[in-house]
Amino acid sequence: MDRRFSVEGNAVIIGIGDYRVGSFPMATVGLGSCVALILYDARRSIGGLAHVMLPASRGETDRPGKFADTALAVVLREMEDLGCVKTSIVAKLVGGASMFEYSAANLNIGERNVEEIRALLQSRRIRIEAEETGGKVGRSVMYRPGDGGRITVKRADGRCVDL
Repeated sequence: MDRRFSVEGNAVIIGIGDYRVGSFPMATVGLGSCVALILYDARRSIGGLAHVMLPASRGETDRPGKFADTALAVVLREMEDLGCVKTSIVAKLVGGASMFEYSAANLNIGERNVEEIRALLQSRRIRIEAEETGGKVGRSVMYRPGDGGRITVKRADGRCVDL
């Protein structure tokens, strides 16, 4: 058993459809088809994490962290409010697994989430620095923006990956 992954006691837990921005430790657990959209500004040691559930909001605004389009917009805005500059921000993506067998490709929410987030980041010229996406296993994330932006991913198959 790999013991490198643990949700630290002072970490803020980001639930499905939620997000946070700051320099404090953050964690999200149980990513299946959902994607952890992680942004980081090394110059400021500030980051944001959103637990994205679906690719497009279609005008829904009550839970901006739930959708790829609104999550990226709100996390970027809050990081910029804290003095971050978009040109200093990089992204990392975790999750987007195909948890079930589907007969139609358009039902693979995990893949659609990852593709939409990639397109949104590209349109804003934000570089994706690392990914741990796809496959058929769930994941959990421990993110420490105040500690050099360290990210540890625990996969449901027991493997730990540092991004």
